[in-house]
Amino acid sequence: MHRYSRHLWEGDTFHRGSDKMPGRVVTLPEDREGCTWGVAYQVQGEQVNEALKYLNVWEAVLGGYDTKEVTFCPQDAPDQPLKALAYVATLQNPGYLGPAPEEAIATQILSCRGFSGHSLEYLLRLEDFRQLCGPQAQDEHLTAIVDAAGTKLPCFCPTEQALALV
Repeated sequence: MHRYSRHLWEGDTFHRGSDKMPGRVVTLPEDREGCTWGVAYQVQGEQVNEALKYLNVWEAVLGGYDTKEVTFCPQDAPDQPLKALAYVATLQNPGYLGPAPEEAIATQILSCRGFSGHSLEYLLRLEDFRQLCGPQAQDEHLTAIVDAAGTKLPCFCPTEQALALV
């Protein structure tokens, strides 16, 4: 998606955090120079209502995201853009945390767990996906947070536990 960048600027008090300690999850702020790699799923027929109902609960009700129509450029056909729905947090969203230094975000991620699991798992899965997309999917913000989390991890748990998490 052109004109969007991926940032861990959204607070999550359900999936990856709690009311006392919100986790950090991704949102896609508009960015004229940005490009975010991701996956689009095509649903048809009866699947449309079912998928939207599920996603609206998961992303909008529980996650606090707004639904936005975006232009998605498939990797295998970049000259044939598609319309897609994306879930984004806006500045008006009560869960929106906004920018922070990468080290502070990493510390927050290492400290949080929600109903869907530990925030570190979310971060590492996001980084795994980014790497699968290839070198064109560079994301300095994400890489800096992963690096900071890796540096801080031994401070949060004994070495044997830290190695089991990664």
